[in-house]
Amino acid sequence: MKLRVVHRTTYDYGDPATTSHHEARLTPRQSEVQRTVTHELELSPNAATRRARLDYFGNRTNYFGLVEPHRTFEVTATSLITTSPTYLPDFELTPPWEMVRESLRRDLMRDVLSAAQMRFASPLVPLLDQARDYALSSFAAGQPVLLGVSDLMARVHRDFTYDTSATDLSTPLTTIMECRRGVCQDFAHVMVGCLRSVGLAARYTSGYLRTRPPPGKPRLVGADASHAWVAVWVPEHGWVDFDPTNNICPGEEHITLAFGRDFSDVTPLRGVILGGGQHRLEVSVDVEEMG
Repeated sequence: MKLRVVHRTTYDYGDPATTSHHEARLTPRQSEVQRTVTHELELSPNAATRRARLDYFGNRTNYFGLVEPHRTFEVTATSLITTSPTYLPDFELTPPWEMVRESLRRDLMRDVLSAAQMRFASPLVPLLDQARDYALSSFAAGQPVLLGVSDLMARVHRDFTYDTSATDLSTPLTTIMECRRGVCQDFAHVMVGCLRSVGLAARYTSGYLRTRPPPGKPRLVGADASHAWVAVWVPEHGWVDFDPTNNICPGEEHITLAFGRDFSDVTPLRGVILGGGQHRLEVSVDVEEMG
């Protein structure tokens, strides 16, 4: 599948911003099932300084600094991506979850050590007793690990209500676990926290999801948004993705942008601004299938 993504972020400042420094993770990752054909990052006004690097998790990160006064700042990332079907192992044939947990504790193989760092608490995902208690209902003794993860995903989808007004970026995981409401970022943090609380390695993924309008209705340009989901590590299979917001395993219509321990590692755009006063932020994402 060939997909075109346009991710536009606009800042409107009440007073002129004299200087600003920004960091963006807006370049889709490359993988066996995803290839970035073209990618362009446009800035208005243009930046005096631009640099690119790979962060600790291998996400393409762009830094740019503006040194002239400005009242608006717009960042537009345009990407053309091809995606392929994702291979999924037979969940019933995956090892018991306790075996995976012990492997992460004791195995010194490079790939296991790399995955094991994702079983600890992170800035936005503490290890909570309530998350462990919630998770254990999906992980009976001897349960194949991916059957347990799939059951947990279905339960989060069923028990938590999608509500854009219930949380914001500062809402702690304890509150989300109690109110059981939130958006895709919250659903992903809940599932990551549950998996880590029972000793499994789970990482947070940011990206995009192509959405389809109801029959007979036109697609709304800019109606799509950034999305988030989870990946869990399994010996011999590596990282396997799960989308608790939609209760599906991500496939060709999911586009991976970046991954890390939680949202704080993969924020699409962040910055430090001198001046500007109060500001208004607008973000739109359009995902379109190309012929």
